[in-house]
Amino acid sequence: MSDDTPLDYSSAGVDLGRSDAVKRRIRAVVESTFTAGARGAFGGFGGMYRIPAELRRPVLVASADGVGTKLRVAIEANRHDTIGHDLVNHCVNDVLVQGAVPLFFLDYFAAAVLVPEVVEAVVRGVAAGCRENGCSLVGGETAEMPGIYTPPDYDLAGFIVGAVEEDAILGADRVEEGDVLVGLPSSGLHTNGYSLARRIVFERMGLRVTDRFPGEDATTGDVLLRVHRSYLPALRPALQRVHAMAHITGGGLPGNVNRALPDTLDAVIDAGSWEVPNLFRQLEQAGQVDRAEMYRTFNMGVGMVVITDEAGAEAVMAAASSVHLGSWRLGRIVRGSGQVRIT
Repeated sequence: MSDDTPLDYSSAGVDLGRSDAVKRRIRAVVESTFTAGARGAFGGFGGMYRIPAELRRPVLVASADGVGTKLRVAIEANRHDTIGHDLVNHCVNDVLVQGAVPLFFLDYFAAAVLVPEVVEAVVRGVAAGCRENGCSLVGGETAEMPGIYTPPDYDLAGFIVGAVEEDAILGADRVEEGDVLVGLPSSGLHTNGYSLARRIVFERMGLRVTDRFPGEDATTGDVLLRVHRSYLPALRPALQRVHAMAHITGGGLPGNVNRALPDTLDAVIDAGSWEVPNLFRQLEQAGQVDRAEMYRTFNMGVGMVVITDEAGAEAVMAAASSVHLGSWRLGRIVRGSGQVRIT
């Protein structure tokens, strides 16, 4: 027997009024990120941005990414105001390795049901990341998609565009034998390896997000949700001295440093040049994870690797120190075949 009850969008699970309420809540947050290049107003069909006039031969550098299953930790901790900051910083670092400074950002948020407070918290984090890095949040998408997601789950992705002068693009073609590797510390897991980390922490270690994390004066939620560090403030003053960089994301040191190498050179990383932070040692021990697997899955305390010459290494380390960020000589470039060797 058919049901002849009149249907509307809300009966299918999509509430347009709730969507409008979300947009009203986030308008001021988004507009707080607008820089001099931003054009247009909140709510347009497309975001607009003027390429800086001072650039002579600008090359646009674009990237898209997410934060992986770090989202699950944020949802379980009911803490949504940092995950957007993670997203922006991750994307900023990805274009930074080619020498690009961010111009503008777009975000995508989707859930079965839009909870205005959650969406606003996430966008506040995105806006905080944009303000930190001097880029405008010029647009995005907020979608209510029942049947695709199950409450309270949601998905989050980001899209960034930066610019670099064509003759200042960084990469493997600039790397030379004898160059120095400079390591910059991560703030924690950043946004990679969470599928394994969550299994170890919540299943093997039996911890809850509110429990104190072993060896830390912080809760497990605090430790796992530490914001992914942006390296733009530390490296921008010294970019002209850099040959190449590697943002240490999925694949760890061996799976990312190799992307900054020519086929004729190897990177030799001195594993004794830094102390692996407590978080990673706890994961390794509790999960009985092989050390090689740890280096492939996690950043192990190294968030960015900078490749430069001897004089450039001093400049990079001085720039990092000026924003109170530590750095160290991580290794060197030698003849080889494009491999990463951790010794």
